[in-house]
Amino acid sequence: MPSSGDPAGRDRHPGVGTPVGPQKLRAPRPSTPGRSSGGPRSPIDRTTEPRRPRYRARDVNSADPIRPIDQPARLDALEAAVRRRSDLVPELGIVLGSGLGGLADELEDAVAIPFDELPGWPAATAPGHHGRLLLGHLGGRPVAMLQGRLHLYEGNAVGLVVQPVLLFARLGAKAVVLTNAAGGLDPTFGPGTLMVIRDHLNLTGENPLLGPNADSIGPRFPDLTEAWSPRLRHLLHVAGKAEGVEMAEGVYVALTGPSYETPAEVRMYAGLGGHAIGMSTVLECIAARWAGLDVCGVSLVTNAGAGYTGEPLTHAEVLAAGAAAGPRLGRIIRRFVEAYRPA
Repeated sequence: MPSSGDPAGRDRHPGVGTPVGPQKLRAPRPSTPGRSSGGPRSPIDRTTEPRRPRYRARDVNSADPIRPIDQPARLDALEAAVRRRSDLVPELGIVLGSGLGGLADELEDAVAIPFDELPGWPAATAPGHHGRLLLGHLGGRPVAMLQGRLHLYEGNAVGLVVQPVLLFARLGAKAVVLTNAAGGLDPTFGPGTLMVIRDHLNLTGENPLLGPNADSIGPRFPDLTEAWSPRLRHLLHVAGKAEGVEMAEGVYVALTGPSYETPAEVRMYAGLGGHAIGMSTVLECIAARWAGLDVCGVSLVTNAGAGYTGEPLTHAEVLAAGAAAGPRLGRIIRRFVEAYRPA
């Protein structure tokens, strides 16, 4: 886990610094240029539809609590905003983690919607964090992708953190693929290990289902016995073998961050049964299962946990692991998408 001196723009946490500037994304029809982010614009910014008025910062307080019973009305507004831009009905939702830039580039007939053009969503805050919802086709299948995440450590309410996966369901998706970059708790997991998530430990102290329930979305007490679909996990392993990659499988531990773990904490979390650790993914899984979505996920282990190697953790390790494993994971996810069929 990198130190606080990490270079700006990259992080081992999903969505932050993800190199997903889509050079090949194509909008379905010509349009006017978008707002410059201050640096070179990617082609998607030059080809998407005219920019919609943004929600002003004072209109969006991302820390305001969002109870389950509040979600249907918010999802109504989000769905309407998306449908003004695209009528695509995705079969799958995919949350893009670190190193998956090439996968985003492969989207066909894509529409990109920045977070701050969706009601109630704040703009991306981290350097290099695109913060966009993408809709298009991957391997001939309709998908929705999230390019960047909303994290608790940014000050976002838990109900906002999970809203993207609830939106996937509202748009028509039947399953979601959650990816992340993580630290290794299992000492046998070297940098670049791809771990299919079998189960999780929610140590964030949060749950997106606290408060009055929205029965129109899901049950009051959702069962998480098979939170991570055995069927979809199998498909991920099959896709990995087709790419010549033997994927590990294990338990993902979720914390809030933003501080990294101490060596003593790493030993404790490993003793609890964890294999990889990060600051995302689990809350999204809980909300997705509540909404009836099948869930699978992959962690890209970028470095060993604090204290294992006896050496200080460096961000160079993270970048090297992402550069090596990111393209492999992208190919695996593409094969998975091509093979996936709704249950």
